[in-house]
Amino acid sequence: MLDDFLIRATLAGIGVALAAAPLGCFVVWRRMAYFGDATSHAAILGVALSLALSTSVFAGALAVALAMALTVSTLSDRGFAMDTLLGVLAHSALAFGLVAVSFLNGVRLDLNAYLFGDILAVSRSDLAVIWGGAVLVVILTLWRWSALLTSTLNPDLAYASGIDPKREQLVLTVGLAVVVAVAIKVIGALLIVALLIIPAASARSLARTPETMAAFAAVLGAISALLGLRVSFQYDTPAGPTIVCVAAIIFLASTIAGQLKKA
Repeated sequence: MLDDFLIRATLAGIGVALAAAPLGCFVVWRRMAYFGDATSHAAILGVALSLALSTSVFAGALAVALAMALTVSTLSDRGFAMDTLLGVLAHSALAFGLVAVSFLNGVRLDLNAYLFGDILAVSRSDLAVIWGGAVLVVILTLWRWSALLTSTLNPDLAYASGIDPKREQLVLTVGLAVVVAVAIKVIGALLIVALLIIPAASARSLARTPETMAAFAAVLGAISALLGLRVSFQYDTPAGPTIVCVAAIIFLASTIAGQLKKA
């Protein structure tokens, strides 16, 4: 069954959607879109380093994405303006990654596949990594859900409850790094944040509780992946961007539905 590339692509899309959905909700609630952008851009540098060292692309992307996320968290605590810091680090990491790729002699690298994704080229081993990462992220989120939610909604209440918001920020950072590492092959470094944010933003106007928002985000993300693949296959369009386009259309529809519900 897994010999069919469309089945592998479908499973990969659903896996990434399940991993991105719960963390995407926290990204939306915490207004961390640019944080996710910086982390995903850094993954290109991780790809270059992993190819240069002949190691797993997943491991390289994960290590550099995690390093970037930890750097941002550390520097933001030292008085740097967050938006300026993220802007500098995000574009610098992407630029260094692209330059590093140019030094890889004798290595065949389809850079567009890592920038915009190549879900149709997902292998069985890629599928195992994606679903392994998705299961890890879901377990981590379920384990820390209450603490993450409390520290997101009210840091003072979190401190009063014995919860360290900085620790929960670190948990979220690790989760985002894992999502970036597993999604880079499917959706690409430039589109990862879109799949994190858009399904969660779509679910926000439909859900009444944080838990239902996360569930709706997972469902809408999976639907975006399935419909995006179908449209891409039928009209011969790039799969990654097409998935994001479908997610954007779903966001527009959910926003209109939410407004009509309030009227």
